[in-house]
Amino acid sequence: MSPFAITLDFQRGVLEPCNNFVQRHLSDMRGMYLDAAATEKATKKGDPLLYEVYQYDIPFETGQLLVVTTVLQSGKVGDEYYMTKGHFHEKEDTAEVYLGLQGRGCLLLETAGGDFEALPVKPGTLTYIPPYWAHRMVNTGEENFVFFGVYPADAGHNYGDIEKTGFAKVLVAKDGQPTLVPNPKRGKR
Repeated sequence: MSPFAITLDFQRGVLEPCNNFVQRHLSDMRGMYLDAAATEKATKKGDPLLYEVYQYDIPFETGQLLVVTTVLQSGKVGDEYYMTKGHFHEKEDTAEVYLGLQGRGCLLLETAGGDFEALPVKPGTLTYIPPYWAHRMVNTGEENFVFFGVYPADAGHNYGDIEKTGFAKVLVAKDGQPTLVPNPKRGKR
């Protein structure tokens, strides 16, 4: 493989060239929001776009690094802010780095053992996600939340565990402010 350069548009969150583009709509995240009725209502009214991922794929092998940007829309399902699906890495002993580029949000992190963290992210915030931590971004602002990520190309994604259980806490709007509340689907921790 040869060295290369690509362009990152800090405002739009677009990588150019981009050879892997993903869009996630609300219908792709059925069951992940607390308010099932609000999910179904919004899905029937046009299935809103929640986020887009721009990735420049390279060989998925040890030693390579993937670069990715995510543009997470502003909005809510019921009282819960728009969020990414969230995942563990298939190769659990791999880390990831996120850098906030635009907007405001929160990085939710959790281990299989029940440790939980929530880190606010704004432009210029660099977050480190250690191995063995699931992670999800949430847009708590009024504009698109754009962030850049770097992770090992062979890390893979395990979305299934998060789809089944969610995170221990969710971010909802209470009195106009982002507030962490226990996830009733998980029981008390």
